[in-house]
Amino acid sequence: MRYDLDDLRLFLHIVTEGSITAGAHRMHLSLPSASARVRSLEHHAGVTLLIRGRRGVRPTPAGTTLARHARDVLDRTARLESAVASYTRSPTAPLTLLGGGSAMHRLVPQALVSFLRAHPDVDVTVSESRTPQTVRMLADGEADLGVVLDDEARDCGLRMEPLGDDSLVVIGQSGGILAGRTALTYGEASEHPLVGLNAGSSLRRWIEKHLGPHAPVVRYRTTVANLNTLLALVAAGVGLAVVPRRAVDTHQGLDVCELQDPWARRHHLLAWGVKNRASPAVAALAEHLRHAALPEPFPRTAHHDPAGLRPFHDG
Repeated sequence: MRYDLDDLRLFLHIVTEGSITAGAHRMHLSLPSASARVRSLEHHAGVTLLIRGRRGVRPTPAGTTLARHARDVLDRTARLESAVASYTRSPTAPLTLLGGGSAMHRLVPQALVSFLRAHPDVDVTVSESRTPQTVRMLADGEADLGVVLDDEARDCGLRMEPLGDDSLVVIGQSGGILAGRTALTYGEASEHPLVGLNAGSSLRRWIEKHLGPHAPVVRYRTTVANLNTLLALVAAGVGLAVVPRRAVDTHQGLDVCELQDPWARRHHLLAWGVKNRASPAVAALAEHLRHAALPEPFPRTAHHDPAGLRPFHDG
């Protein structure tokens, strides 16, 4: 049997999302078209690959095997394309990847590790950039890919695709004032001392923009330059903090509460620049970003039993 690479990508998205509809959306396909592709896969394989249910789909044992090998096939294909393309592009022209502070904390580093290992002949220049600046540079041909926020990148005319959740949460020391809480508003959080990022950081400016002129008065015990330091301060009990959910390691022993304000729910998009759209190297880097953005198990609070959790491993 011959497998179509786009069918394999679609199947991986469906398994990852647990939904044919969501998988179709990630591939920019209609639901009927995606469903037909899956049925064709099952027909040619001669075995059921997905178990359909009212709440979505999950892979059968055969489907799990297909997904595992499909990931290997797509990764090897990207390596092959990149190796051949390296003979037609200047080795002194690295790819340019942009992203905000949230993306730079874990998502981009994870993608870079796997991409640079798999593509030793391709270099990447990475810069932190707020969404408006990233959109301008992509549109001007000054960058190849960018990780942007959905509410700041609408209708910009660039090629976009959903990448992952980047919603904000409130974190505190384990067993501290958030103990027993599962959700609160920013106003409630601001009644307690906070620690935050520096005023010029993309996350701090994003929060303050959405709070507007009626923002509550906040007491910052200190502000720091990066999320790693911020998380350490919170774990030590210095204060609460508002951070992206993905920034919190499930094994750090922090209490985590949903932030109920509507502006706290946000998503990352993968944006493509106007140049090098057909470049195999750019496509390969995009695939590694998609893989790094896959959701990882995350407890609502640190008091949940973490025995069934597994850390994210890039593979």
